[in-house]
Amino acid sequence: MNQTALDARHRALGARMVPYAGWEMPVQYSGIVDEHQTVRTAAGLFDLTHMGELWFEGPEAGAALDYAVLTTPSKMPIGKAHYSMICTPEGTVIDDLIVYRLGEQRWMVVANASNVVPVVAAMKERIAKFNVKFDDATMRTSLVAIQGPLAAEILQPFIDIDLSKVKYYSGQETRACGVPVLLARTGYTGEDGFELFVAWDDAVPVWDKLLAAGLPKGLKPVGLGARDSLRLEAGMPLYGQELSRDTTPFEAGLGRVVKLDKPGDFVGRAALERAKGAPRKQLVGLKLTDRGIARTGYPVYLPAASEACGSVTSGTSSPTLGYSVAMAFVPVASSAVGTVFELGIRNLRATATVVPLPFYKRST
Repeated sequence: MNQTALDARHRALGARMVPYAGWEMPVQYSGIVDEHQTVRTAAGLFDLTHMGELWFEGPEAGAALDYAVLTTPSKMPIGKAHYSMICTPEGTVIDDLIVYRLGEQRWMVVANASNVVPVVAAMKERIAKFNVKFDDATMRTSLVAIQGPLAAEILQPFIDIDLSKVKYYSGQETRACGVPVLLARTGYTGEDGFELFVAWDDAVPVWDKLLAAGLPKGLKPVGLGARDSLRLEAGMPLYGQELSRDTTPFEAGLGRVVKLDKPGDFVGRAALERAKGAPRKQLVGLKLTDRGIARTGYPVYLPAASEACGSVTSGTSSPTLGYSVAMAFVPVASSAVGTVFELGIRNLRATATVVPLPFYKRST
């Protein structure tokens, strides 16, 4: 198991450590619900070093990425970021990504921890015919995130730029807590916040300074447990649950990512053109109107049906909303808002209604 540069800090704070995607990671400190509510009301501090950081540089780096992924990184303004995906030639999802353009010929792609190896393999194959330098910086990069309504207030004294001028989904190189950082206004919680990519050992001073300064304002360390419940409330997909090699972006409700109008070919184009009009299933949000919590893999039934027509991908009792929510794949013909389903929870069935995603959206 890999350990992050902050491993000793997590253990000193009493974190419960678990194996995750080849890493020992904190799943919780004070408790998942407490940490979840802290991010919604104040701010949480996350160690996300397990994520992958892949750099692309050179005269054809933009064209290489245009061919490798579903979006058009070459058209991004410098300093901007966007959500993207890398798909198989059959049009199913290898991983969802965040792409940052940091120079005229320089991009960084962030991949999920569980998919770094397949994403690297796919990228190397796809960019081989282009004049581009590829660098997998995953094992020398740490990532510390601060998320929540007080994130900017806590971070501002430690960074060299005016955070009020930093746009959502942007990235720039600067200094914070006395070390060089790549600062991104991105996150996976549904709240405002920042992600700080730093050299491996520089995570320690960043973590220590932000935690010490933020504690009086309510900042707490947050583990992967609350990160999962936060992203679910925000309707954000998790690879291996909402996204997989058995799912197209259209089926996951993310067809906006597929830029079929971009010039030139890209991997999966022909399959995705066919898939756009022929989804086999549809991801929906469900609000439970009965007691119970739906978990990954639980069956979904049309009322009174004996055979399941779908399955839950993610579910939790929402700390913010006060009721249970889930995402699930269901038949396309039964995916309209207001459709009623029954979820198999142990030996019982709980009624749930299709509702718009996301379940939660911050007010500002």
